[in-house]
Amino acid sequence: MSLPVDLDTATARHGFPMLVAGQAQKEFFVNEALARIDALLHPAFETVANTPPAVPAAGECWLVGPAPLGAWEGQADALAFWDGVQWSFCAPADGMQMFDRAEGQWILFRSGWRRATRPQTPTGGSTIDVEARAAIGAIIDAIATLSIIRNE
Repeated sequence: MSLPVDLDTATARHGFPMLVAGQAQKEFFVNEALARIDALLHPAFETVANTPPAVPAAGECWLVGPAPLGAWEGQADALAFWDGVQWSFCAPADGMQMFDRAEGQWILFRSGWRRATRPQTPTGGSTIDVEARAAIGAIIDAIATLSIIRNE
C-alpha cells in the first residue's frame, strides 16, 4: 500500500503559494507567488515606517517598524510591498539581507533586524601612529563603500 502524499500549500521559508493537482484559478496563486518573488529577489526598501505612506508607488517596499498601525497592523518587522492595488507582507527569515535605501546600508535579520554601526576613527592616545590611523580610516571607508556600515 502506498503512503498518502502530504501536499504543502505554501513554501517553508517565504510562504509562496503552491499549486496542487486539479486546483481552480491557478493564475491567482501563480500571480501571488510572482509578486512575492518580485519583492524578495533583490530586496530593497524605502525606509522603516510604522504607517503606510499616503501615496505609495507600485513596486515600492517598506520595512514595517516595531509599532505598526492601519493597514500594517500586526506586521512588525515584515517587508510591506505595494503592488499598485494592495499591500502584501513577507515575514523575514533568519539570514535575510535587505538594502535600506534611505540609509544606504545593508541590514541583516537574525532574530530581529541588525545593522552595523560605523566605528570611531582613532584619536588621541600616548603614541600617535599616522600610518596606522590612515590605514584604519581607509578600512572603515572601504566597509562603508560596500554599504556594510553607513557612509558618512
